[in-house]
Amino acid sequence: MVWFLDGDHRAYNEHGRGAFHMKGMYMQQLFNKKMWFLAVPLAIFMAGCSGSNNNGAGGGGGGGGAHSDTTAPTVSFTNPLDTATGVATNRKITAIFNESMAPASCTPTTFTVTAVPGTVTCVDRTAIFTPTSNLAATTLFTATITTGVTDLAGNALVASKVWTFTTGTTADATAPTVSSTNPADTASGVAINGNTTATFSEAMDPATITGTTFTMTGPGLTPVSGTVTSSGSVGTFTPASNLAATTLYTATITTGVTDLAGNALVANKVWTFTTGTTVAVNPAAVNLGTSANYAILAKAGVATVPSSVVTGNVGVSPIARGGLTGWSLINEPTDTFFTSTQVVAPGKLFAADNVGGTTASDLTTAVLNEEAAYTDAAGRPATSAATTNVGAGTLTDLTLVAGVYEWGSAVIIPTDLTLSGSATDVWIFKVGGTLDMAAAKNVILSGSAQAKNIFWQVSGVTTIGANTHFEGIILDATGITFGNLASINGRLLAGTAVNLDATTVTQPAP
Repeated sequence: MVWFLDGDHRAYNEHGRGAFHMKGMYMQQLFNKKMWFLAVPLAIFMAGCSGSNNNGAGGGGGGGGAHSDTTAPTVSFTNPLDTATGVATNRKITAIFNESMAPASCTPTTFTVTAVPGTVTCVDRTAIFTPTSNLAATTLFTATITTGVTDLAGNALVASKVWTFTTGTTADATAPTVSSTNPADTASGVAINGNTTATFSEAMDPATITGTTFTMTGPGLTPVSGTVTSSGSVGTFTPASNLAATTLYTATITTGVTDLAGNALVANKVWTFTTGTTVAVNPAAVNLGTSANYAILAKAGVATVPSSVVTGNVGVSPIARGGLTGWSLINEPTDTFFTSTQVVAPGKLFAADNVGGTTASDLTTAVLNEEAAYTDAAGRPATSAATTNVGAGTLTDLTLVAGVYEWGSAVIIPTDLTLSGSATDVWIFKVGGTLDMAAAKNVILSGSAQAKNIFWQVSGVTTIGANTHFEGIILDATGITFGNLASINGRLLAGTAVNLDATTVTQPAP
């Protein structure tokens, strides 16, 4: 029997059934490529044990016992976007979650499009609604994903996801293309432990990007064993083990892949690259200390235009409770914290002038830890020349692998940005100026990349456009502003103020 590991350290057999839940970071480290055969029997032995203590930094307390995933999944973004117009009449409707979903929970009952019959499937993080026939032209449709959908641990959505879109008058007959690959064609000196990605010209049907349609071969056309995943417009091939050094490899994507309207590539996409002798070093994660106890932490205030939705704690210090504006605070009798209808229970709001408990001192420590984390990230050296000043500060249609990236000036993200890697890969983005992301765009996680391992260290103001989805922990020395109906799976840690406008903030799973 073969066992696989998902991003939450749960092991599954080849039929997708969970056998046990891996415990703690120690087991995460064991389950790397080099220690696979050692880790499996040890994990099976540990699955029968109990009483281990898995407290983590920033965990906010908790006793012993096995760690379990109790974090509800969220919808990161949809395709079409909410209120989109001119949508092709012959396309599928998709929603991408922040984690892998249980296929059995994705049904025509839990994912519906108003008055449209169709079939529903879940492929990794993506739920797909396939209409049985073309949609009516120039018509408003409402798509709904209910709380009946669950992640692999059985956690359901907290609330139904509802969005609308309007069709145009025509079907989509344009074939997709491969816009770029990583490594690039004929690249040399490629790290032997990297993934291979292809970025398409549009969102693709993830059910068609498989180990059959996306393959890799070595010398003598010897197949390379690996897994294939996709998200949005990016497909990722992850080798099962390190590639051979100084060796030519060929990657192929066949005409079996299609876009969401069923249009296939016109011809196979084939490219080659040659490995070097080095192993790409994954940077260590930034230690947030007790600032990880907060989804939002700011020195000068956190303002919201109701109604935002925050999953996690909100804190301000050294400013007092007057810095929490727009929350309609509900006082707690001992003045240890506040609650708000905009903060999902058990999340709370804290201010420097709360007199109950140890709130004031806890916030002081958290702010110091936040500042230390900012300094840590700012001091990391760029991974290489290839991760310095990428795109001259304009990140257009890029797929970035793990590493430390550095810009001495502002960074603009005018299109979707994809981060492709494993559950343990780390990204650190050092921005010497402002960070701006355009409206109605998305940071997309490919492979099993995790928001908790993505760090944006920004010296200027961070501005995220309306209806845009972002991923990762923002460590900003100045301020953070999210546009109307924008969202983030991550944390907002600001040296001054955070401003929300009907924003959804979801702290990542530990």
